[in-house]
Amino acid sequence: MPTFEVSGATLAVALSDEGGHPVVQLHGLTSSRTRDRVLNLDLGRGLSGTRLLRYDARGHGSSTGRKVPEDYRWPNLADDLLRVLDRWFPHERVHGVGPSMGAATLLHAATIQPDRFSGLTLMVPPTAWKTRSAQAENYRTAAAQIESDGVGAFLTSMDGTLPPPATAGTPETRPDVTDALLPSLFRGAALSDLPAPETVARIDVPTTILAWIGDPGHPLSTAESLTEILPNAALHVARTPRDVETWPDFLSQDVNRRGYVST
Repeated sequence: MPTFEVSGATLAVALSDEGGHPVVQLHGLTSSRTRDRVLNLDLGRGLSGTRLLRYDARGHGSSTGRKVPEDYRWPNLADDLLRVLDRWFPHERVHGVGPSMGAATLLHAATIQPDRFSGLTLMVPPTAWKTRSAQAENYRTAAAQIESDGVGAFLTSMDGTLPPPATAGTPETRPDVTDALLPSLFRGAALSDLPAPETVARIDVPTTILAWIGDPGHPLSTAESLTEILPNAALHVARTPRDVETWPDFLSQDVNRRGYVST
């Protein structure tokens, strides 16, 4: 498995090269390439005839990281992403796809280098702007609980949380993060927010937003706001697991329709 060095971490990377469009797929907070497949969020499984690049974000899955919360701020993850793209897809416009933290990373990267992307498929975008402060406090509380009582106690405290209806039947999983790093990841997320709305509004590539209902950490309000702000966005909302099963088709349609050109 190839790896890639960034400041303070070694990223585990996988490339499925079938020629064709370059696509980069990210994952969410505390997840990984492997865990997202279990959670039915691996949209790349429906792709063929592309060059699909997937990697574990720093501190996640098979990638390494440090106990430095600032390392996991979304702008820093966006910098990692752009460095990865420069290594594997130099001088090409890439289609980006990812849920939650991955969607946030893509938005930050697209504001830094807007010409780097041919299109975006943003899944379950996280709390942002007005809803972010409450979620940030949840992350800080979780980090403190893990440090005082351990990851097991933290996971037990989450047992009564109702999952979104669209994820019914999904297997239970643990965070794909080492126990020692988990507090730093949560604190990094607490330090993060989406780019300002006026900055997001300058991202003019075609964008599909895939959201679901009943998830306070990924509220429909964020997806709706992004759809209004982005100049070329379409929103699709899942209410059942069957709806989520159609999401790989959206990615396939996005990639086939938008293609890419050299920069």
